[in-house]
Formats: sequence, structure tokens, C-alpha cells
Amino acid sequence: MMLMDAKSKSRILLVDDEIAITANLAPFLERAGFSVTVAPDGEEALRQVTLAKPDLIILDILMPRLDGREVLRRLRTSGNWAPVILLTQVGESTERAMALEEGADDYLNKPFDPHELVARTASARSCDAPAPANRRSAPRSA
Repeated sequence: MMLMDAKSKSRILLVDDEIAITANLAPFLERAGFSVTVAPDGEEALRQVTLAKPDLIILDILMPRLDGREVLRRLRTSGNWAPVILLTQVGESTERAMALEEGADDYLNKPFDPHELVARTASARSCDAPAPANRRSAPRSA
């Protein structure tokens, strides 16, 4: 696994209400060269998006207070197109399809291999500009 130098560290916001996941995954991502901020729920995630300005968001779907899909909808509605990888234990194809249609960049079922998540973060980061045609930006005023 290639590590990034300090100047090029991508900022990741890791959002999951399961402490066992964030306690293990955050240090793993940091060892992989990322700067990681953790949020325990969707409301805190939205606050951290403003404060930490992440380059990529790893977002659990099933959380208290505000679920991951609602966080994703609010991000996209506000014009935030940071890449989002959704994590979930719900592995039905319709759920995955709806999440991708709502603007998720990738989707990973729990349990997952952390090495695969690191590979997917690199893939999502390499595809974050320019925005694909299905990503609508806010109309520009003349």
C-alpha cells in the first residue's frame, strides 16, 4: 500500500455510529496516508463537512438522528460533490441502485476488507473532477 506525503494527504470524513468500526478503520486509513475526521451520526457529519472540508466522505447508511442517505441528499442539494462511499449492512441491489442514483460514488457492504475500502477511496478521489453529467451543478448567474 502506497503512503502519501504530508502535503498531499487527502482529508476523509468517516461517519459511522458503530464505535468498533471507527476505532479500527480511522487508524487504518491514517496509516494508509489519509487525514481522518470521525463523526458518530449524520447531524455531526454535516457539521464536520463544513469544518473539516473533506476530500472524500465514507458514510454509513443506517445511523441514528440522520441516516446516511439523507446526509447524501443534503450534501448534493447544497452543491457539495465531494466523493461519497456508502457503507451498509443492507446489501439489496435496489438499495445500492437508489444510493448511486442519489449521488453516491461507490457502495460497500459490511463487513468489508479495509484494503478494499482504501482502494475504493483512491478510485473515488481520482474521479472527482470534472463532475459527471448526472451531477447537476447549481445554475450560474450571469
